[in-house]
Amino acid sequence: MRAERTRIIVVDLVLWALLSCPVLLKGDPDDGGSWAGVAFGVAALAVAVLMWRRAPLASLSLVTALSAVENPELVTVQYSLAMAVFGGLLGWRSPRARPALLAFGSITAAGLVLVLVVEADLWTWPAQLSSLLFTVVVPWLVGRYIRQYAELVRTGWELADRMEREQRAVADRARIRERSRIAGDMHDSLGHDLSLIAVRAAALEVDRTLSERQRASAGELRQSAADATARLRDIVGVLRADDERAPTVPADEPVGALVERARQSGLRVELREERRPGALPPMTDRAVYRVVQEALTNAAKHAPGAAVAVTVAEGSESVVVAVDNGPATGPPSGLVGGGSGLVGLDERVRLAGGELAHGPRPDGGFALTARLPTTGPAAAGTTAAGEPPLPGPGSPATASARELRRARMRVRRGLRQVIVVPAVAVAVLGVVLFFVDQYIRSQSVLDRESYDRIRIGDARSEVAPLLPEYSLERRPPGVDPEPAGAGDCVYYAMRTYDWSQVYRLCFRDGRLASKTVVVDVANEEDRQGVPSP
Repeated sequence: MRAERTRIIVVDLVLWALLSCPVLLKGDPDDGGSWAGVAFGVAALAVAVLMWRRAPLASLSLVTALSAVENPELVTVQYSLAMAVFGGLLGWRSPRARPALLAFGSITAAGLVLVLVVEADLWTWPAQLSSLLFTVVVPWLVGRYIRQYAELVRTGWELADRMEREQRAVADRARIRERSRIAGDMHDSLGHDLSLIAVRAAALEVDRTLSERQRASAGELRQSAADATARLRDIVGVLRADDERAPTVPADEPVGALVERARQSGLRVELREERRPGALPPMTDRAVYRVVQEALTNAAKHAPGAAVAVTVAEGSESVVVAVDNGPATGPPSGLVGGGSGLVGLDERVRLAGGELAHGPRPDGGFALTARLPTTGPAAAGTTAAGEPPLPGPGSPATASARELRRARMRVRRGLRQVIVVPAVAVAVLGVVLFFVDQYIRSQSVLDRESYDRIRIGDARSEVAPLLPEYSLERRPPGVDPEPAGAGDCVYYAMRTYDWSQVYRLCFRDGRLASKTVVVDVANEEDRQGVPSP
């Protein structure tokens, strides 16, 4: 905190010293100034430097007023640098453009009033506008562009940081998804195999052809399978994420092979398949396998010795999987269900676009039926793997992309303003000056009758009522310069928009010293002046 404050103080002192140098060098008495004016200017610059961070518009207004006091045209060696610097700082520090534009308009209006009241010369105002444009407005536009470019860079870094966080979140979700997939595989595959082992051990345990020791070993094997199933359930509880979709790992064997393995393990299973030519969609095929696998596992756990009927009937639009088992007839297997098998199975069937129904039968058995589509998954907004679709070329833009696009548009707009606004302002100012000049020229025509009434020696106050409101701004090109000692000479046109011949009136000591018709040598071969009668 202290280091930052020290840095600010040093920067402000350096800025104040830099802006004060022109005042010290050009404001002393040797250059027509005064030490009091130098002291006032340096003190005013110190105030402007103190305010530029919190009120940059006030700083710019202060130095503009100082420059206007020195020269109404705002072209001063002492304060032009300060105007440019504070104009750029205003564009850099101010997020909004409207206050600055209002201030520029106010300065323009105040400058017009100053010119009319103090200078009484309208031509000072265009020069003032030009100075304001190039000394203040252009640096302000450059400052705004720098600010917008810095915002674009900052937005880019923020988006990069956000992308890193999103990538970490995606990696975390991928790990959770993989844990859920592992849990589902362990539950569906290992749980099924352990259930078959327990069924086989239970059958051996009651086989009277075996010795007592063999039946005891079979009982121990059944109990070990039950313990392994319990430990598997605990591991699955740790790995499975409640907010993840059910895994959809494809089966490696057909339903017939699954039923045959169960039959070899001691289950009384009957399979009836009515399949159509052609393969089922992947999601439907693996869902059919999992339905049969989960139903056989539950029958082995909860209804040992019961007959199981498996039916797979495929139609034109759907395939129906029905697994029915009767009440238990053998000794309990000792396996306890974790309660997540049917929940996961329901999720899997739903993702495949189907429906699952299950419940006990009146005779004490259990029935499970799944209806699955044969035209692919119907779950809206999901891919084949049950995940949300990835954004593609036609997908709506993300918030980060929209924010970055807006920042780039602001920078491009700022760059266009830096280039276009000065060019347009110069063009508009040129057009305005052209029409003002044409108007003044049209109002500077001295008629011949008034010219003839003027006599050499007349007082200037007597001549003034006979003269037009305006005179030509300068000696027309090609006209010979005034003779030595001619005094204060003014020029008037003889005809509107024709300056090949003009009147020249020269005043000395408040009286008319000479009046002459002078010729523009660029348009006339005769360079000799034609004296008035």
